[in-house]
Amino acid sequence: MTADAAARDATTSAPEGPLRCAVVVNPARVDDLEQRRAAVDSALADAGWPAPEWIETTPDSPGTEQARQAAADGFDVVFACGGDGTVRSCVEGLAGTSTALAILPAGTGNLLATNLGIPQDPAAGVQVVLERGRRKIDVGVAAPTEDTDDGGSPFSTAFAVMAGMGFDAAMLDDADKRLKSALGPVAYVLSALKHLSDRSMRLEVVLDDRPPLRRRARSVVVANVGRLQAGVLLLEQASPDDGQLDVAVLAPRSLLHWLRLAWGVVRRHEHVPHLEVHRASRVVVRADREHPRELDGDVIDPSPVLSITVRQRALELCVPQPERSPDLAEGSERL
Repeated sequence: MTADAAARDATTSAPEGPLRCAVVVNPARVDDLEQRRAAVDSALADAGWPAPEWIETTPDSPGTEQARQAAADGFDVVFACGGDGTVRSCVEGLAGTSTALAILPAGTGNLLATNLGIPQDPAAGVQVVLERGRRKIDVGVAAPTEDTDDGGSPFSTAFAVMAGMGFDAAMLDDADKRLKSALGPVAYVLSALKHLSDRSMRLEVVLDDRPPLRRRARSVVVANVGRLQAGVLLLEQASPDDGQLDVAVLAPRSLLHWLRLAWGVVRRHEHVPHLEVHRASRVVVRADREHPRELDGDVIDPSPVLSITVRQRALELCVPQPERSPDLAEGSERL
């Protein structure tokens, strides 16, 4: 199935009339909470929709349970208002339900908002919901061990954008929080520069039931969509609703290799040096030692294993119109 056909097939219809909304908000990541709340409430009221219920996260409960309870209580839409951790927690809570996820980006990274093209302005996030564009997208699930999940929710450690092991996770983990607040994405660039000369990983990569690939690499990215931090399009062919994940193996061994790789990605060359891309619905990466790992920009415990499966079209997502475009961000320029 082509990306265009998959996108058309994954398009869903939002219910008619005013919808019940909840906002799962991380107060620690939203500096202008009262102004943002007033803007969201006003935009929904102007559309004739009821006032949303605002539900705060805590350090011990970062959003999964709040989103899951909102779905159980019959809310039609849950806005995730916070950084990457808040959004990913809401993905976990809403995957497998009929409640749609919407994004009110805050914080620094906002990988899903980047792939949707949604700016920080809360009115833009509300506009996407009011226009009723919907897509059922795939969800990746990282198992706590190399072969099994934790036996609980089938969407524990779920992600909507990408998982990674190695350089990308180290960069995210080492980015200074104060610099992120002051400089935004530039903080990730500074962190990346510190890790350019880290040791390569010795890897075995298993894709579905194919023979294992043995590589020396700096990073492995398992992606559902193609854009990284700052909107860099790493995987142009990645489709969020085809039941497949794109697996990027980055293997630069010198600064010159990094420059060639970066130039090829930015210029969207068909063949990018020191980058190979595969596709699979189940991916197991085994390394020679523990390495940092991340899910949707949210750093998780280091491990020598990253094991990912895909659950096709498990999450209903509010997207900009036209909702049938293979690129989730198409149409977002007018928000």
